[in-house]
Amino acid sequence: MNVHFIAIGGAAMHNLAIALHNKGYQVTGSDDTIFDPSKSRLEAKGLLPESFGWFPEKITAQLDAIVLGMHAKADNPELLKAQELGLKIYSYPEFLYEQSKDKTRVVIGGSHGKTTITSMILHVMHYHDRDVDYMVGAQLEGFDVMVKLTEDNDFMVLEGDEYLSSPIDRRPKFHLYQPNIALLSGIAWDHINVFPTYENYVEQFSIFVDSIVDGGSINYNEEDPEVKRVVEASQNPIRKLAYRTPEYRVENGQTLLMTSEGELPIEIFGKHNLNNLAGAKWICQHMGIDEDDFYEAIATFKGASKRMEKIAESSSSVAFKDFAHSPSKVQATTKAVKEQYSDKTLIACLELHTYSSLNAKFLKEYKGALDAADQAVVFYSPHAVEIKKLDEVTTDQIAEAFQREDLIIYTNPEDFKNFLFQKDFQNTALLLMSSGNYGGLDFDEVQTQFS
Repeated sequence: MNVHFIAIGGAAMHNLAIALHNKGYQVTGSDDTIFDPSKSRLEAKGLLPESFGWFPEKITAQLDAIVLGMHAKADNPELLKAQELGLKIYSYPEFLYEQSKDKTRVVIGGSHGKTTITSMILHVMHYHDRDVDYMVGAQLEGFDVMVKLTEDNDFMVLEGDEYLSSPIDRRPKFHLYQPNIALLSGIAWDHINVFPTYENYVEQFSIFVDSIVDGGSINYNEEDPEVKRVVEASQNPIRKLAYRTPEYRVENGQTLLMTSEGELPIEIFGKHNLNNLAGAKWICQHMGIDEDDFYEAIATFKGASKRMEKIAESSSSVAFKDFAHSPSKVQATTKAVKEQYSDKTLIACLELHTYSSLNAKFLKEYKGALDAADQAVVFYSPHAVEIKKLDEVTTDQIAEAFQREDLIIYTNPEDFKNFLFQKDFQNTALLLMSSGNYGGLDFDEVQTQFS
């Protein structure tokens, strides 16, 4: 099968391209720019385009399918040529469904926790040598790729993202998978540039629950009131199975999970991660892993890439970076670090980087998000606001939104770096939360402060 990727360099797209190449497909692609790690990974497989740009001459009647990435625009010259030739054009999630329609599809949805839960499931399967197809949004230890496709595996585990499918398909990705087994971890308004109201955002999760195939099942976090309401209101003839955070305690910086066999030391920490673990356990049981085997495997799970990643440690201090950026994630992550390191001063730094977080109307959602920190810092770039063509955001608006009188706000990357590098981190837990890099912060440099 000959497949061409329009915008092959994206994090998801390049992984799918590699997965198809590994499966024996003929794969080509284009993009106007490609950065590492996508660039070097495509190059290693011989899939890196010879030149950057869009080349309509690459689109011919010999192609069996086009996969269209979100980075492309609706007027992309290659897309227009494909439409003119009447070629089959798939969005990323549509193509994944086509590859898994004869398998048992396991889809993990939610505003937060879905990458971690999917990663936990895959870790447990890998630990017990159970081979499954998958798509996950982070690089996992022990896994070469973020997408795996085979002819023979029975299960396909999919991280169910609620963002749009493609420039010409405005449906959320997770509406297209039609799960046999599903999980919903939490609902907290996000992607305000696509879902302008809270009600519109929540509606997407109702559609997801209704898309589960007849006779299928959903495990849902009953501690999230919106999740509970959405799932229990659905008329879909499916099994509805609730889960909640298991009992645990923290002793000397070690989280101990209560199990039927006694206390189990685990690598991850924080109430939200223990809640994620409870959901992952249910899904693994659906997939044939019993409780004891689950606990044996999960004890060695260290977390998904960029999720609560320890970047430095000294005898008295520790530093983490985390992908958290939405209000619910920021609040959960900050609380988790404070609970785990209650004897240390917690300095929590948040970069407002996404469309939602830089939207003046959305900012009020951050109220209380950094309250668990002893010292709270917010960084944002007015230049980023300009680039995203958003209304100006002022430091006064940010201070008002977080409702914390001692909040420190930086708008200049150098000022933020100076703040960090002049700090004495004795007996401190530093938490750096962002989907960006604070205007060019070198995280390796941060490590030197802890050596």
